[in-house]
Amino acid sequence: MAEGQNQGRPDTAAPAIELTGISKAFGPVQANKDISIRVMPGTIHGIIGENGAGKSTLMSILYGFYKADAGEIFINGNKTEIPDSQAAIAAGIGMVFQHFKLVQNFTVLENVVLGAEEGAMLRPSLAKARQLLTDLADEYELHVDPDSIVEDLSVGHQQRVEILKALYRQADILILDEPTGVLTPAEADQLFRILARLREEGKTIILITHKLREIMEITNTVSVMRRGEMTATVKTSETSPEHLAELMVGRKVLLHVDKPKANPGEVVLDLKNLRYVDEQGVERLKGIDLTLRKGEILGIAGVAGNGQSALLEVLGGYADGTGEATLKGAPLPLAGRGSDGRSRRHSGIGHVPEDRQNEGLIMEFTAWENMAFGYHHEPEYQKNPLLMDNAGIQAKAAASMERFDVRPPNPKLKAKNFSGGNQQKIVVAREIEAHPDVLLIGQPTRGVDIGAIEFIHQQIIDLRDQGVAILLVSVELDEIFSLSDRIAVMFDGHIMGERMPDETDEKEVGLLMAGIVEKAA
Repeated sequence: MAEGQNQGRPDTAAPAIELTGISKAFGPVQANKDISIRVMPGTIHGIIGENGAGKSTLMSILYGFYKADAGEIFINGNKTEIPDSQAAIAAGIGMVFQHFKLVQNFTVLENVVLGAEEGAMLRPSLAKARQLLTDLADEYELHVDPDSIVEDLSVGHQQRVEILKALYRQADILILDEPTGVLTPAEADQLFRILARLREEGKTIILITHKLREIMEITNTVSVMRRGEMTATVKTSETSPEHLAELMVGRKVLLHVDKPKANPGEVVLDLKNLRYVDEQGVERLKGIDLTLRKGEILGIAGVAGNGQSALLEVLGGYADGTGEATLKGAPLPLAGRGSDGRSRRHSGIGHVPEDRQNEGLIMEFTAWENMAFGYHHEPEYQKNPLLMDNAGIQAKAAASMERFDVRPPNPKLKAKNFSGGNQQKIVVAREIEAHPDVLLIGQPTRGVDIGAIEFIHQQIIDLRDQGVAILLVSVELDEIFSLSDRIAVMFDGHIMGERMPDETDEKEVGLLMAGIVEKAA
């Protein structure tokens, strides 16, 4: 088993972390099965795998959230019991979660000290922390104003606070769970520079990510998990994204979208000065002008929270907006009568929402029921004005599940009993099989296995080639570039600019995502 590059240390150095024979079951589900892994000191060790592969469970055991049913943990060669997160911190382990654990209305300084106060009097602890934060910022390029309120900071700076919290508690081992999921490309690059500096200073880093490009860019060693087992550990320099994807899925996977050039037709959807104010009185859309043509994919790039969700909500009939909109040349109501979701579907707008579990599915209902929702008023689903054709709906659902490779292909199974990727396939199948003129797609592959990503991407391309106009919202810039025929970038409720994918790059789009127009131009 390869152990990675040790940054000048001898191969005889004890692993910073060694897990041996780790097993963990939740009822009949075996989340981890006899897992062994060695992470060498002063390296960045990536862990990848599909949803449900057991990555988060394994790291939760290491950080003391779960107790393993079997197996042992060694830290720097010493057998270590980690019954809770306090024990993990005492052992020199820090964890930066995908969703930050910060008190939003506290200052940076208060968040760093919280839980690590020395005595009843806070003033000495805060003074000590202030000096230590200054030292850490200089040493690791983690500059952030200690007196700033956390909710006023960018996501990238909030992440720095999480790293500072771990370092303040003297962590030598850092676990980062999907750390770039909410960052702009520039923020992600800055994070990688920080991680490289931490590695140079002897820190050991475990990076959990589904982004193979990040694995190849920053790690020394990568371990692959599949179905609760560790299938391989390899030196990053001796592998490739294609090989890692095959190890994850168990078959060859097409990582790059292979699509013919688009042939856009007439304008199907036209928006002028679209505005939306949410229930809290915050203006989320600030005069959006967009056109969408038949047979093209318009990708909306942007960091989460900059208006993309609001755009989908207004166009999908979830929220009322103002401005002008036309669909196939006819006025499209943005508020009041005719602006609800049912009317949108009836007019030819399908919608794959960003949050499949809360907006796309009713988890306690069966797959066949979910595959009819939104369209159950259509004549094809009715026996007569009073009764639905349940048998016909079930038969259609079974056929759709077969075509879209939903596993298991059982229309009578409740939605909650499918994996995230198969839940997404149910929603995608329902909307595509309704033959829309316009398809709104939000985060089509969020939390989806790499094999299912390949399938969903191909369905989107096929739909475009059939002449459907597709509006794609994704925080994954790779996905935007791979699928889009045209890219519009959103920041703070505005369209910052439009670009053709083959005439721009991630750096320029990243600047637009950060609201910087001059440098991008």
